[in-house]
Amino acid sequence: MFAPKPISLDSVPGALAKAERYRLLNEPHEAESICLDILGVDPGNQQALVSLILALTDQIPDSSRAYPEALARVKQLSTDYERAYYEGIVWERRAKARFTGGHGAHEYVYDWLAKALELYSEAEQLRPHGNDDALLRWNACCRFLQEHRELTPRQNEVAEPLLLE
Repeated sequence: MFAPKPISLDSVPGALAKAERYRLLNEPHEAESICLDILGVDPGNQQALVSLILALTDQIPDSSRAYPEALARVKQLSTDYERAYYEGIVWERRAKARFTGGHGAHEYVYDWLAKALELYSEAEQLRPHGNDDALLRWNACCRFLQEHRELTPRQNEVAEPLLLE
């Protein structure tokens, strides 16, 4: 069986650039692989971790493992701001992927976007001076909801009692 080979620590900056390029080329699996290689030699590399989270969110429409794995990776980020901001991105991308997903697509989309908005609001309070990224994401979610007025909060469903004899 073949096994991955470790990369050198000196190659990390170039590998980070390649991971970004693969994301831009819509090849998130390649970007994910590169990020895993970087984290294999530099486990605390926050830039690789962010790139990995984003590559995983790119895969949410096609992969059932991408969402939970992205959420798990968010917990490894080093600041409260980054954890709130990138968890918001994970929820937002999950919602938008589900929105385009066909039958039953709208069932949870509003609630997931509301969760993203909650996290962006938290990130806004923690943001470094001059960093409005959380506001930009907040605004994008608001505009998405304004454009898709058919999205509404889920109604609490009351389960019918079981009638056992």
